Amino acid sequence: MTRNRLLQIVIPLAVLFVLLVLVMPRNAKLGYDYRRGQPWKYETLIAPFDFPILKTDGEILDELARRSTPTVPYYRYSAEIENKNLRAVEGLDLPGSEGLRSSIVSAMNDIFEKGVVGDDGVVSVEGADASEIIYVQRGKRATSRPATEVYRLSDARLALLAAVSNANPGVNVDSLLRSNGIYDFITPNLIYDRQISELVQAEASKTVSPTVGFVSAGQLIVSRGEIVTPEIEQMLDSYKKEYENSMGSTGPEFLYWTGNLILAFALVALLFLAIFFSNRKLFRNRSSYVYLVLIVTVTMLAAIVVPRVESGLIYMVPFTLCVLLLKPFFDDSLIYMAYTVALLPLLLYSESAVVVFSIFLVAGIISIYTFSHFNKGWLQFVNAIIVFAVMMLVYMGFRLTDVTGGGMLRISVYLFAAAMLPVAGYPLTYLFERIFNLVSPFRLSELADTSNVVLQELEAKAPGTFQHSLQVMNMADACARAIGADVQLVRVGALYHDIGKIQNPLCFVENESLVKNTAPRYHAGLSPLQSAQDVIRHVQDGVEIAEKHHLPGVVIDFIKTHQGTAHTGFFYTQYLNDGGDPANASEFQYPGPRPRTREQVILMLCDSIEAASRTLKEYSPQAFDEFVERIVETKTEDGQFDNAEITIKDMGKVKDVLKNYLSQMYHERIAYPNRKK
Repeated sequence: MTRNRLLQIVIPLAVLFVLLVLVMPRNAKLGYDYRRGQPWKYETLIAPFDFPILKTDGEILDELARRSTPTVPYYRYSAEIENKNLRAVEGLDLPGSEGLRSSIVSAMNDIFEKGVVGDDGVVSVEGADASEIIYVQRGKRATSRPATEVYRLSDARLALLAAVSNANPGVNVDSLLRSNGIYDFITPNLIYDRQISELVQAEASKTVSPTVGFVSAGQLIVSRGEIVTPEIEQMLDSYKKEYENSMGSTGPEFLYWTGNLILAFALVALLFLAIFFSNRKLFRNRSSYVYLVLIVTVTMLAAIVVPRVESGLIYMVPFTLCVLLLKPFFDDSLIYMAYTVALLPLLLYSESAVVVFSIFLVAGIISIYTFSHFNKGWLQFVNAIIVFAVMMLVYMGFRLTDVTGGGMLRISVYLFAAAMLPVAGYPLTYLFERIFNLVSPFRLSELADTSNVVLQELEAKAPGTFQHSLQVMNMADACARAIGADVQLVRVGALYHDIGKIQNPLCFVENESLVKNTAPRYHAGLSPLQSAQDVIRHVQDGVEIAEKHHLPGVVIDFIKTHQGTAHTGFFYTQYLNDGGDPANASEFQYPGPRPRTREQVILMLCDSIEAASRTLKEYSPQAFDEFVERIVETKTEDGQFDNAEITIKDMGKVKDVLKNYLSQMYHERIAYPNRKK
């Protein structure tokens, strides 16, 4: 293994290792696994220090419900409103004596002093009945007063009418007040302050104590073999929390760092082994390898960080999205191994670790298979519903055995979100496909469309090569189906393997129809070496065109390997016949590399056989049999398949398919007789 290849493998794993060490919690964990209703299987546990017994969430909520103080509304007294309205009344030109004006101003002053609210009355908070007491903030002081002493707007206007009428008998006060618009100057001067009211209520809720008792050092918590009752479970939970908090702050930090280093190394090593034993050739594909490690890294970090934020939120993390993001690009066996390793931190850092790990492991495995059938459009929601049903089934299994606690409704909502979020996250595959230059079935379908720019240019500039590529594609399709190879991939490879001929189409015999019969042929006047170099050049030209149009690496590999390290036989033979030195054979040799995958082997054979078959003089089954055997034998003896991942059995199937294909392509036709006149 070269140094660059080693670094290519190690660097992504090293980054994962560093990130894991940094995010792993550096505090102690209580190493006891206990369940309510099950016997305590460890030694008798004596409290090593004092700690409070914490109330459960249910107990705190019940106490809050019992002891919650009614919300007292807070109002701000607006002197500005009062003064503005009084000045407005004082400026009115009222008929009659000055005493009438004074009685109106005095009555208004008394009304504003008590306070006026809207006709809706005192605010009711959170659906409660109207409060009997309110607080009025006047200046820097807040005073309480009965809500019955505060005027509603309509009552305040009636009070104004009554007070002025008593002070001015014999005067039609109502008409006077209406005609001069004085009623309109009675407006609410107590403004409800929602923020202060809610703040006071929140502070009141903090008076509920979070503890229900106390355990002293040396006190018995649980004996060996004793059944864990709800009371003992509550003490154990409280002891666990106090132990982790106190040990995390007072324990030797270097021990936690050491433990994290060991655990992080173990997780990284497991990921490496998972790839090595399920698909080691992935190490040679840098972009795919980095992408896989990235997805696993994000999944691991989520499994470590989310429980530290809020333990219950771990049920809402869409871990199955990891499977969906890997599914278009990797084999199921590799996805299963990588996903299992990615979930392992759940067993280390989440509460109800076995429950959470089991739920998402089963859901992920199901997703690997169901998403193959429900991956288009609205069917993704069908897949999400199936995943949700599976997660709920596993959760209910644990729930019925009383292994897990917590609100069932809340966790059900979290699991539903975890099942649905991957539907929104799946389009990220298209983004990652471009960023990492990966190839999914959808991308292959796009590339196989002959209306795209590259293939249209090939058809226009090198039509003979384009027709040759179509024939090779059909032959390769049949061969790939016979041995279970990637049909879509080999079809795309066949379409693009000769795109380098766009740069110099007349160099190749299949495109000579582009010039007139009287024009000199391309190779006329060239030496065999010059002709060979021009022909060989189409491989490098094809790579450059593919890179310019951002074709995936696996497609570029077909361009590089379709000729392997073979010689340009026609020109090399001509060179030798002209007295050339065999020591210069490398000048007539393609740069390679040789094919590695089954798909690349299929393309090489189909390319050679399709081109050479046009020189056949006899179209009989025996001729086809000998022809195919000769081509395969020549390639084998030349060492073109030495590094290929293809078995003898698969090679035999490929040869049979090619022989049969040639028989169909060059079948005999009936000659139609001439009709007598």
